[in-house]
Amino acid sequence: MTFFSVNNLSVNYGKQNILSNLSFELEASSTIGILGANGSGKTTLLKSICGILPHGGSCVLEGTTLETQKPGQLAKLCSYIPQRSGISIDLSVLDVVLMGFYPHLGILEHPSFEMKEKALHLIHLVGLTGKENHNYLHLSEGQKQLCILARTLVANSKLLLLDEPESALDFHFRHKMLKLICKWNIENHCTALISLHDPMLALNSCDSLLLLSDGHIIATLHPKTDSLSSMEEKLCSLYGDISLTTCANKHGQKQLVMLGESL
Repeated sequence: MTFFSVNNLSVNYGKQNILSNLSFELEASSTIGILGANGSGKTTLLKSICGILPHGGSCVLEGTTLETQKPGQLAKLCSYIPQRSGISIDLSVLDVVLMGFYPHLGILEHPSFEMKEKALHLIHLVGLTGKENHNYLHLSEGQKQLCILARTLVANSKLLLLDEPESALDFHFRHKMLKLICKWNIENHCTALISLHDPMLALNSCDSLLLLSDGHIIATLHPKTDSLSSMEEKLCSLYGDISLTTCANKHGQKQLVMLGESL
């Protein structure tokens, strides 16, 4: 059985068609990136899958059609990280991460000791050790994104939907975040669909990439197995005249590098 599938998903704003009959399948324990220009429909796709936006078509996770689920049940199945958290009140970092357990708690039920221990572990895992009691609003934008990532992972959802989670992170932490997400997916048998701003980060971190343009998936890349020439041709449709090459770091590990030829 397919782990997750999107079937003929379409979204319209008034008479404007934003997404047009998108269909694709994702395997378990994988990390899939979405690349596309601003306005291509990346955020709309993620919001539609998690039920924020009305849409046509269906999304099926391990045999469960997400559109048939009540909000509370849907929140247990998939977690969404927006570009901005929307939190505007004073909360500690720990309290924000504990919000990830809300779908699993009853009315007036408080997080258990075990939940708090798991939240503290995730805070450490994302690199915010020592900031458990800091005011979330006083964090840097990058630290806020790491905090929201911890909140998402603590919920143990099978499907993670992340909208440019690396956009406010520096070089070190954006690579650390993607490595953490990839490892988490493998260890917890879940899958992440991630809209990414940085194509080289996507090429070197993701199992596969969906190229989105004007509401259509125009190509799918598999960076670990596709030839450079094949990926170059597909990426040119998004980024213009580019070339791909490989280089090795000091440990001999190969990395893909994308160069702009017309800059």
